[in-house]
Amino acid sequence: MLLGLRILNSQSLRLVGEFTNDNRAGISRTLHRISAIRNRKGEIIGLTCRVGRSVRGSANLLRDLVQDGNSLLLIGPPGVGKTTMIREVARMLGNDYDKRVMIVDTSNEIGGDGDIPHPGIGNARRMQVPNSDIQHKVLIEAVENHMPQVIVIDEIGTKLEAIAASTIAERGIQLVATAHGATIENLIKNPSLDLLVGGVQSVTLGDEEATRRGGTKTVLERKGPPTFTCGAEIVSKTEVRVHRSLEATVDALLAGRLPNVEIRKINSHGVEVIVEKKEPLMDVKILDKKHEEETLDVSRLTKDETISEVLPVEETTEAESTEHETPMYLYVYGIAESTVLQAIKTLEMEIAVEITDNISEAEALLALQSKIRKNPRIKSLATSHGIPVYVTKTSSGIQVAKAIRELLTDYEDGLGEFGSEDRPKLSEKMDALEEARLAIERIVIPEKEPVDLLPRPRKIVSFQGNLVRKYNLRSERHWRGDEVYLRILPYGMEEDRDDEDEDEEELEDENGGEVEEFGCVTDESSNGLPYGIDRLPLLPD
Repeated sequence: MLLGLRILNSQSLRLVGEFTNDNRAGISRTLHRISAIRNRKGEIIGLTCRVGRSVRGSANLLRDLVQDGNSLLLIGPPGVGKTTMIREVARMLGNDYDKRVMIVDTSNEIGGDGDIPHPGIGNARRMQVPNSDIQHKVLIEAVENHMPQVIVIDEIGTKLEAIAASTIAERGIQLVATAHGATIENLIKNPSLDLLVGGVQSVTLGDEEATRRGGTKTVLERKGPPTFTCGAEIVSKTEVRVHRSLEATVDALLAGRLPNVEIRKINSHGVEVIVEKKEPLMDVKILDKKHEEETLDVSRLTKDETISEVLPVEETTEAESTEHETPMYLYVYGIAESTVLQAIKTLEMEIAVEITDNISEAEALLALQSKIRKNPRIKSLATSHGIPVYVTKTSSGIQVAKAIRELLTDYEDGLGEFGSEDRPKLSEKMDALEEARLAIERIVIPEKEPVDLLPRPRKIVSFQGNLVRKYNLRSERHWRGDEVYLRILPYGMEEDRDDEDEDEEELEDENGGEVEEFGCVTDESSNGLPYGIDRLPLLPD
């Protein structure tokens, strides 16, 4: 509620606190804000009184977003109720979820004027900002000095404050903040605040990519990951428009598409949720295989090197996830836990995946590539426990979701019950394929001589036979005691077709009627062949 006062006297000014450089003051231990109008001489000639209230339950529309640790950005025009809602969010996190909440109060609107904060913020603590020009410094001070789990900021309005908020988010602290603007699109177009949604840059595409996209060669793309995980556009005190993935929303808007939006309303029956538009977060099935290999930034680490393997991305439904009697325990390193939780929620895998803080009980490790390279001890610890390590190049929600989907695919395929003896290990498969390739390219083809490969498990021998057939060569299976190995024959020599047919049928049975193919990393020494690999095994004598 706003009240304009034109007639002033000394009594009314004495009841108001001291006006700061932004011409704002308050009334001690209340939520009201008084703004001054001055003449050319600097004398106060008018006041605007903004009546503030603490409304319990005003943030119930957003409870599920903040309880999971997501950073939340509230957007709305002046007077729509942003401050009331963020005050209730601070109380909710401090009282209901027992978190250490620190409010950076720009003009004492959230916690009220005076040294004693208003009871509307509950157990949350409040830091006052002596001068609005140094709010970004107070934000950093709050993190460095007071060990908060949550930082609440009212009215991010400058580029310095946006940079400070981005820095805080990178330190793994949950952020809840407000910004002026009617929609997310307003923030994208605001050069001072576009960093909150990842920033915008102009990119020139190549001819092939521009043709594939069917658009112009110059496009706008998001520069980096957003500071906030999700956003809410406040339409009124009883209606908000929720963007669960701010990253996906910005990408959709820049591409000229409609984003996913949830319209939430409070009515007489409680909270009503309406999904305005429902699209998959990542429809990777529409991409061709080559584009998928270029964009999939997830690689799996072995003991001594990184091997990137492109595996088919399958849609995992909630019904499939419920088949796991116990969840897969995941240890996360270098990625904000809130980002991983949001990715798991987006994939509807809350039952199948559970984050653990104990690496010894983890069944997989998900890490940021830049972080794990700086700390080889984590990788060694995972290796000593027999835990497979997955890395992602960025900590964006989409990349983390891809990594988790890839991880679950391996887990369900048996790569597996990670370390299961019933299925061959990835490194063993790769070594076997390398051995077969080198034998073909260095001995069988140039010297036209047969080569006996090392004894391998029957399943891996089947994969080697499949690779040999891709070179239009023939092979036969031999036994040395209880061990089986493959003999590669040069072109024109006879071989045991029964053994080869048996191998192929066995391989098809093991893979549900489809012969499995491995995509390997190609290096310069492979002469462009699809099975080039940058590390060489020992060949048999």
